[in-house]
Amino acid sequence: MFNPEVAEIRFGTGLSPRVSAPQSAEEMLDGLVGPDRMMRAFPIEGFDDFRHRIVAFQKARRSERKAKNEDDRAAATKAKKRANTAARKAYAGMVRDTLLRRTQTSTGFRERLAFFWADHFTARGKSNIVRFGTSPYIEEAIRPHIAGRFEDLLIAAVTQPLMLHYLDQAQSVGPNSKLGKRRARGLNENLAREVMELHTLGVDGPYTQDDVRQLAELFAGLSLDQEGGFKFKPAHVEPGAETVLGKSYGRKGTLGDIQAALRDLARHPATARHIATKLAQHFTADRPDPDLVDKLTSAYLESEGQLLNVYVALLDHPASWAPEMRNIKRPIDYIGTALRALDVGAGSFARSNQKQLLNLIVTPMQIMGQPWQAPNGPDGWPEEDSFWLTPQFMAARLAWALSAPQALLRVLPDPREFAQTALGQNAPAEVAFAASAAENRWEGIALVLTSPAFQKF
Repeated sequence: MFNPEVAEIRFGTGLSPRVSAPQSAEEMLDGLVGPDRMMRAFPIEGFDDFRHRIVAFQKARRSERKAKNEDDRAAATKAKKRANTAARKAYAGMVRDTLLRRTQTSTGFRERLAFFWADHFTARGKSNIVRFGTSPYIEEAIRPHIAGRFEDLLIAAVTQPLMLHYLDQAQSVGPNSKLGKRRARGLNENLAREVMELHTLGVDGPYTQDDVRQLAELFAGLSLDQEGGFKFKPAHVEPGAETVLGKSYGRKGTLGDIQAALRDLARHPATARHIATKLAQHFTADRPDPDLVDKLTSAYLESEGQLLNVYVALLDHPASWAPEMRNIKRPIDYIGTALRALDVGAGSFARSNQKQLLNLIVTPMQIMGQPWQAPNGPDGWPEEDSFWLTPQFMAARLAWALSAPQALLRVLPDPREFAQTALGQNAPAEVAFAASAAENRWEGIALVLTSPAFQKF
């Protein structure tokens, strides 16, 4: 049942001419619990470090507005530009290092799961430098928890400052709280709704609008300090207990009450089914095998949300190893697997400056329908293949395949050999023939990268 090439294509970051595919499911699972080598090899700053960039920019902007003379204003403007330039440079580095993790890793399943959970818990900045904060958020809230209990991942993501910023939680105040009575500020239900609808129970989950309202009142103390860090604010807390799904919380109005509610939501059977379905869709097919979903749900419930147990069930099921590739790669997966097959490493990226890197990766991904770390809403990127299969998006992939490889590599591989590298031993003969018959190498490479066989995993 286990197939190394299927493992690397479907569950990893694609076949590589240099990095061997995993030889067993046990090896794939071991890669989730060992040291995070890619995190060390290509470090991305955590959100707490990134937050200092936000603070520096905002401080300079305030000084610019409050300047009393032209000299002070000019100095503040320069400081603001320096902060913005430094943040943009760091952002380009985050793009580069995220891709290098995919191209260099020997634990591709880990990188794919980090993306899956970052998408499940979508959060992004809305303006200025905060817009570049998604990678630091993933580094801090997502990657450390992908092989632990779901409830710990849930708490880390929901209480992370970028999530609170993204869903306007800092503006939420209990109507009868000390601050609410004094300033007539109201409740914001965004975070509570998305926690129930997207993060845990699912859109068809067993909750009501009253449950959302009560959870929002329980969440009211979750907020940010003046520098954008997490802060629990008792003055925002709605007095009294809140009842969510029939259980009472919040008699003391503490962070512990919120964590207890999140743990209960994480252990709910509807959450188990929701997570199981999403994992099965993401890794196997838009309409996954019902028995696979059942097995993942059971593994989740029996282990109280221990995600490693769920991954064991995923890799143990025959439906996961069907030889037919049924999911269309999203742009991040398409570009990432192409770069891996081409063996694009740090040296190749080093020859590209910041502007070139963004032009080679970020802009093409946007044209393909997936702006870098910027989905349209908190529900993340669509799983349905039909979303990605538009003529415009496919044309963008062709344009990228024709231009990016030769821009990144000084010498392109032989197209026939590349077909075997990118598609494995079962590479369609017609693809290999077409690649070898192309007039030049860059056209042959593009034929492989735009073939239906390479577009799927």
